[in-house]
Amino acid sequence: VQLQASGGGLVQAGGSLRLSCAASERTVSSYDMGWFRQAPGKEREFVAYISRSGGSTYYADSVKGRFTISRDNAKNTVYLQMSSLKPEDTAVYYCAAGAYSWRNPHTKAAYDYWGQGTKVTVSS
Repeated sequence: VQLQASGGGLVQAGGSLRLSCAASERTVSSYDMGWFRQAPGKEREFVAYISRSGGSTYYADSVKGRFTISRDNAKNTVYLQMSSLKPEDTAVYYCAAGAYSWRNPHTKAAYDYWGQGTKVTVSS
């Protein structure tokens, strides 16, 4: 499975962006999906998770209430709607897919496939 993340860019603090993650095959409905991010000089960290049906979601405390993960299996795409952005949200954002990510959705090891990343810069 190849994943293509897009939608990043430069935005002012308080603004919004929507990231998209498109899968190369019509198999995204078979996978749990997650978003992670990596700021310069820092470890890649969990942001959000959505189950293959879309029925379960899980967020990092730092983005809860500001970010929303969703999916459209018919379009083979997962989204991350980001609102009330802060400078500390600046990072490269990665989408990931996993067959059993529900077991430990906040860990990188739970995901089998990764996209190339899209850069988000939030200016103050």
